[in-house]
Amino acid sequence: MNVRVRFAPSPTGSLHLGNALTAVANRRFADAERGVFLLRIDDTDPSRTVDGGEMAILGDLAWLGVSIDEGPFRQSERGALYAEAAEHALGAGVAQRDSDSSIRLGRDGTTLLRADGTATYQLASVADDLELGITHIIRGNDHRPNLEIQQRIARAVGGVLPEVIHHGLVLGEDGKKLSKRHGHSSIAELRGEGFPPEAVRAYLDELDLPAHDVHLDVARLRRLAIDAIAAMSDEELAAAAEAPMDVVPVLRGARSLVEAREYANLVLEPAPVDLPPEARLTLDRFVELREPAPERLSPDESRAVLRELKAVGGDLRSLRLALTGASTGPELAAVLSTLSRAEVLARVARTVVA
Repeated sequence: MNVRVRFAPSPTGSLHLGNALTAVANRRFADAERGVFLLRIDDTDPSRTVDGGEMAILGDLAWLGVSIDEGPFRQSERGALYAEAAEHALGAGVAQRDSDSSIRLGRDGTTLLRADGTATYQLASVADDLELGITHIIRGNDHRPNLEIQQRIARAVGGVLPEVIHHGLVLGEDGKKLSKRHGHSSIAELRGEGFPPEAVRAYLDELDLPAHDVHLDVARLRRLAIDAIAAMSDEELAAAAEAPMDVVPVLRGARSLVEAREYANLVLEPAPVDLPPEARLTLDRFVELREPAPERLSPDESRAVLRELKAVGGDLRSLRLALTGASTGPELAAVLSTLSRAEVLARVARTVVA
């Protein structure tokens, strides 16, 4: 059997994390079976179509590393196929045309074509799966109620519904379906929060095909984000953080790409600060240690300077404020390794100690 699977979102914008799980599961299944993964856009319902929605989906899939073998196929362009399927059901005597010209299954009254001739979700989905040669449908448990009716529709139009595999849904911490009020619910949100794509993809791969609903584990996502950032090359990290290569050392301890960008800004554009009088001793001692040292310090040399400063009672928080304008941020030794001697001395000189 030549395996063919599909991912069929509505063009409502950025992918919900649960839909992303379905997309990744289908791609992984196709890869394991040396099959084909195709994208179908279920856009028969204008109320669920958002301007730019399809482009957002394509962007999210590319960001996650989910490649598309065929498509996108748009249901809005396949009306003739659905009309033909409905006529087949009429000819087989298992559907009837109502007085308003709509067509529905005779047995249970499920509408196939509306009065205006447009296909319902149920007919369009079945007709597409049959015509596109889908062999396995992998989708969330929320589609379970559709299974029996879709099997009946498939028989009514002269086919057999493909094998269906349902997986659990992604829930919020409160056990309810993940939504915007929970946060972290869409790929766009996760991207905005600075999660690297490798971390999100790894998390979805770990979930695999859950038999039951699962709660979103944000702590695990964050751990994977830290691992993904640590695994990036200097070039990859600089590009992901939109920062120059020479500040990469200060980005290494970041827990997200947003934090990495913040670290870069602290080093590149520190805010001016006013320090209390007691900071003067620390800054003067730092200047004494830094002036005779090389223009650029290695990580070990930077840590040695900080050890000596701390040994004489130096206040490292004051030094951090003088160099970055913030009381927290990247590893201070990394800051010293990143900035030249001239730059750190200039920043200390600009610091106002009142």
